[in-house]
Amino acid sequence: MTKDKHKQKIKTKELPAARQLYLKKIRREKIKVAVLQAVILVAFLGLWQLLASTGVIDDFITSSPLRIAKMMTQLLSQDIFKHIGITLFECIIGFVLSGAIGFAIAVGLWASETARRVLEPYIVTLNSLPKIALGPIIIVWMGAGIKAIVTMTVLICVIVTVISVLAGFLACDDGKILLMKSMGASKIQIFFKLVLPNSLPNLISVLKINVGLAWVGTIMGEYLVSGAGLGYLIIYGGQVFKLDLVMTSTVILCVLAALMYLGVALIEKKVASKR
Repeated sequence: MTKDKHKQKIKTKELPAARQLYLKKIRREKIKVAVLQAVILVAFLGLWQLLASTGVIDDFITSSPLRIAKMMTQLLSQDIFKHIGITLFECIIGFVLSGAIGFAIAVGLWASETARRVLEPYIVTLNSLPKIALGPIIIVWMGAGIKAIVTMTVLICVIVTVISVLAGFLACDDGKILLMKSMGASKIQIFFKLVLPNSLPNLISVLKINVGLAWVGTIMGEYLVSGAGLGYLIIYGGQVFKLDLVMTSTVILCVLAALMYLGVALIEKKVASKR
């Protein structure tokens, strides 16, 4: 066996070991991050409970983890799952509709530079408009029900979706687009073969942003018109000074939003693994 072949054989044996060390390092880093996140959460809850128990803060106003746990137990024996289901349904419908509508509009604006130049000032203006100001109009148009809440969610998410998705489309390398055009590719082929695959990371980022905006829109809509849902419980709790109910509903919202975000993160992981 020559010297070069002997070195090559040693390298092939060392490669799996090096990869295993790298994977172990990645796993340790993930565990470290998860542990630190858990420590921060536990420390925050412990400090909150300590300040409430010692009277440093008024637990009637700020509530406390123990009071929230007690209220959660009471709600579990009542119809809390009905309120959770209603809010979750409204949020998911608004999230999906705003994503689909925003994506379609962004595709149209990418395809037509004239339309993009004409509509850009209007899109910027609509994005800066406080959507809550349209609340009374939405109620008159859509009625006092789920339609009005979903409409509010869509209005809050759709403009951000259009702007972000369009920015991802326009970020595609012009040189690659010119190359495909020189090879006789149509606009549809350029979009599906180049622009869309290149924009996938940006699309996932838009979904992550829309998770938060969809919950904001849903709760804002329930503030305006709702007889059920977590937003309704927050309003009701504030009106009758049941602040434990307000804080408990807020905690449930945080958990639901986190689970929805994790769902988008799983989609991101699957998309990244296929690329």
